[in-house]
Amino acid sequence: MHSLPDALHSGAAAFPPVVTAIKLSIALAIGLIIGFERQWSNKDFGIRTFSFAALLGALTALISAPMMLVGLGGTIALAVVLNVRDILVSRSVEGTTSLALIVTFVLGALSGSGHVFTATASGIAVTWLLSLKPQFRAFAGGVNPQEIRSALVLGLFGFVIWPLLPNGHLDPWDLFYPREAWVTVLVVACIGFLNYVLLRIYGARGIALAAILGGLVNSTATAAELSSTLPAAGLVDATTVAVLLTSVAMFIRNLLLLAIFAPAAVGFAVAPLLVMSLVAGWFAWRSHSTADTSDIKLKLESPVALVKVAKFAGLFIMIQILGTAATRWLGNAGLLIVSVVGGAASSASTTAAAANLSSQGHVSAFQAAGATVVTSIVSAMANLPLIHRQPKARPVFRRIMTATVLQLACGLIVLVSEGRL
Repeated sequence: MHSLPDALHSGAAAFPPVVTAIKLSIALAIGLIIGFERQWSNKDFGIRTFSFAALLGALTALISAPMMLVGLGGTIALAVVLNVRDILVSRSVEGTTSLALIVTFVLGALSGSGHVFTATASGIAVTWLLSLKPQFRAFAGGVNPQEIRSALVLGLFGFVIWPLLPNGHLDPWDLFYPREAWVTVLVVACIGFLNYVLLRIYGARGIALAAILGGLVNSTATAAELSSTLPAAGLVDATTVAVLLTSVAMFIRNLLLLAIFAPAAVGFAVAPLLVMSLVAGWFAWRSHSTADTSDIKLKLESPVALVKVAKFAGLFIMIQILGTAATRWLGNAGLLIVSVVGGAASSASTTAAAANLSSQGHVSAFQAAGATVVTSIVSAMANLPLIHRQPKARPVFRRIMTATVLQLACGLIVLVSEGRL
């Protein structure tokens, strides 16, 4: 004879209580987080509506596919009613909220179908995108047609041109691998563009943040811009902080590039780059001032302009070819020579080239790490002539030079002590 609990759970084979509770809980959590953001943004549809939509998606997915389609149709109808009412009352369209409501239903259905990770990750991404409306508006308001065209062409090169490139070395000496080189150029350009977007959004919140974000895009151009702009605005002391922080950002970016293309080399480069960052950070902290720098804005061009990408690609390919040849003929010394020359032009190109050589087996992880540290040092040193050319920045030139030389010395000492040179 069956007990009452057994009778109540007669359908447990189709709907296991624990599993079903987890699916519904995740769907409810997704609806709550998206609905909370909409409620916080003062929208008519808020926490309860989005929670019901997510639960409806989960429940209909548990029942059957036709029922899920009916629920989706009902959610779309509700979104249509919302927009019709807003058009009649306020002559506006709640397109984003309506679409978010439909997406919430779909995420609930995914959770009910057992695709928990997809639903959770997408729910977080949707909430994040909704919360960034002010930042997106601020960035989009200042985007010029050239930046849009450049980004579109870069996407075209990445998704159309890349598959057409030869998959292998073009030369008998195995010096140039076009498809892999193209991927490297695209990855570096995308990283630069992401940092450029962050700079456009958050760059006006203080010179320290602007210097770091600008340094991630182009440390040399940022140092040149700040060493000219800040002294002209009477902020000579802030110039030291800004220039040193651009170097710190450049160290971080180069370490990131090494981690992407040659992860095995990171362990050998992290200590020297970290020590140099700490030295620069300590001097920047000593030189910090309380002056208001919120009105200072960096005027950097988009790093995905076609001319810039072409120059970077050409420099990267040249450094990779020269680095491969020099390593074969001169060993580690050849790669270091190329790193010194390349660092004066672009430490990002040199780092990416050294990392690619390591991933292809042309150089060891030790050599790639040493090349990254050396090119980073040269790039930091290259800022000194730019600063010295600015008459109003000369009062702090000696301080910046002292900090830079100490960075160089500390980085080389750590590198030599690890036996990398």
